[in-house]
Amino acid sequence: MGGRGASRRTFLVGAAAGLAGLGAGGAAATGRPSVAVLGGGVAGMTAAHELAERGFAVTVYERRALGGKARSIPVPGSGRGGRRDLPGEHGFRIFFGFYHNLPDTLRRIPVPGNPDGVRGNLVNAAEALYAFADGRADLHVPWSLGSVPESLLGQLSAPALLEEVRALVETTLHLPPDEALLFARRLLVYLTSCEERRGGQWDFTTWPDFLRANGKSHDYQRILVSGPTRVLSATRTANASAHTVGVVLEQLLFTVLGRGADGQPDRVLNAPTNEAWIDPWERHLRRLGVEFRIGWTVDDLVLEGGRIARARVRDPRGRRLDAEAEHFVCALPVEHARRVWNERLLAADPRLRAAATLETQWMVGLQFYLDRPTPIARGHVYYVDSPWALTSVSQAGFWPDRDLPADYGDGRAADCLSMIISDWDRPGILFGRPARELAPEQIARETWAQLRRHLDDTGRSGLGGAVPVSWFLDPGVTGLGGPHPGNADELVVHPVGSWHRRPPARTAVPNLFLAGDYVAVPINAASMEGANTAARMAVNALLDEAGSSAPRAAVHDVYHAPEFELLKAEDQAHYRLGLPNLFDVDR
Repeated sequence: MGGRGASRRTFLVGAAAGLAGLGAGGAAATGRPSVAVLGGGVAGMTAAHELAERGFAVTVYERRALGGKARSIPVPGSGRGGRRDLPGEHGFRIFFGFYHNLPDTLRRIPVPGNPDGVRGNLVNAAEALYAFADGRADLHVPWSLGSVPESLLGQLSAPALLEEVRALVETTLHLPPDEALLFARRLLVYLTSCEERRGGQWDFTTWPDFLRANGKSHDYQRILVSGPTRVLSATRTANASAHTVGVVLEQLLFTVLGRGADGQPDRVLNAPTNEAWIDPWERHLRRLGVEFRIGWTVDDLVLEGGRIARARVRDPRGRRLDAEAEHFVCALPVEHARRVWNERLLAADPRLRAAATLETQWMVGLQFYLDRPTPIARGHVYYVDSPWALTSVSQAGFWPDRDLPADYGDGRAADCLSMIISDWDRPGILFGRPARELAPEQIARETWAQLRRHLDDTGRSGLGGAVPVSWFLDPGVTGLGGPHPGNADELVVHPVGSWHRRPPARTAVPNLFLAGDYVAVPINAASMEGANTAARMAVNALLDEAGSSAPRAAVHDVYHAPEFELLKAEDQAHYRLGLPNLFDVDR
C-alpha cells in the first residue's frame, strides 16, 4: 500500500503544461509520456488527476458526460425566469465515513473559500431511517457517537462487543433475545475471520445463509438480512455475498465507534453533485493540462505486438478515428468495457474473460420535486418492505446555500426527494408489474404509491401532505413501456463467488490498466470509493511499467481493528486446517 505522508501538490504541472495536442491522438504531441484514459467517470477522472499531477499528458475519452454514474443530470428545459434547470441526479450520493481514498482526492480539488477543497462540501447526515409498510413505527437510527455504549468506545474485546451488539439489536430493533444473540455472534464471526476465510468461504456463502436466516422472524429477515443489502443498492439479498455485505457492515461499525474514519458515518454534498464536485474537478483537471474528448465513444482496443497500439473511437459526429497513446487506462464501466475486450485481448489476459462475466443490474435515479419542504429524515431512508427496494434522501435540506424555488425550475419546487429504484424485476403494488415493463409515468406513480405505503401508514403523514409538482427519471433508461427497454448505466452487484472474478488493476498487456468499481480493491463493493481506489492502483501499476520516479498514489486500506488481529491469525490457522472460526458455533 502507498504511504499517506507524501503530498502530491508538489507535483502539479499546472496550466503551463499547455494543451495536450490535436486530434484523437491528443496527448502524444506534447513530448511527455502519453496516456489515453477511456471513460470519464469517477475512476477515469481520478486516474487523470493522479497522472496529470505526475507530469503525464492525459486525454480522457467520455461518451456522454463527465462524472459517469456520479454526475448530476439537469432536467432539460425546466428552468424559468432566469432560474437554472432543476437538479436531477443519476442517483443520490453517499460518502461513507470509512472512505479514505475518495476524500483524499476531494481535498485536492480547489474550491474558493474551502481550505479543504471539495471535501469541505460534505455535510453530515444525522440519521438513517428504516421505514416500514405495515403500521409499525419507523426506525430512526442516529449516527451520533453519543448513542454508542461507552464500553465500545475504548479497548474492544470480543465478549464486550458480543454483549453490546446483542443488547443494541434486542432493545432498539425489538427482536427476540435469541435472534439478537444470533446476529451478534454472526457479526463476531465475520470480524474475527481471516482474509483467506473471507474470500474462500464467506464469498461463496450467501448473506442470508451466513446469518442463519431460515426460520427466523419477519423482522430479523427484513431488518438484519435485507436491510444491509439495501446499502449495496441493486444487489439482491437472496444471493448476496456474505464477504461483501460483511466488510461494509464491519466498516460501518468501526466508523460509528470512531475507529479509522475520515468523518461521520454518512455524508452528502451541500449542493447538486456537479456544482459541488464534478464541475470544480473538471476545471482543476483542465488547469493541470488534461484534455477531454466529450461525446467520444470507445469501440475497440487494437492489440499489436503484445501491446495496445490504439483505441478505435468515434467522435460526436460519428467519424471513426484512432486514439493513440503510450499507455491506456480502461476506466469504462464493466458493462461497456467487456464490449471492447475483443477475443485477442481476452486470449492475452484470461482474467478479463472472467471479469466480463461479472453481473450487473439496474439501479436508476428518480427525483420528485415537491411543493413544500419535506424533511422525512435527516439522512437516507430505506423503504424496508418496498418491492422495488427503494431508498431516498431529501436533498434540499442539505443545500444551505441553495434556495430551490428561487434558484431552480419554475419556482414551484420547494424540495427534491431523490430516489433510487434498485429492483426492476419484482411486481409493484399499483400495477402489479415490474418497473422494466412500465412506462415512465407509471413508474413515477408506482414509486409514489410505494412511498406513501411506507410513510403514511401509521395514521400521520410522513410526507407532511407534500405532493409532487414534477418528477424526473434518469434518461439513461430507454424504451420503457416497449418490448426492449435498456439501461446505459447498470451497476455491478455482488452475488456469491464474484470476488474471484474481479480483475487486478494491472493486466497481462503491459500498457493496459483497469480502473473501475469492478476491480479487486480492499472495499469489496461497487462504490465511488472502489472506483477511486482502483484508479490509484492502475496509476501505480502504470508508473511501475513506465519506470517513473514519481511518488506512487496513496492507497489506503480499510480499517483493521488491532484487537482482532491475533484472533484473525488464529482463524487463518483454523481455516488452513479445515476448521471453523472459533466463534462459529451456530452450525
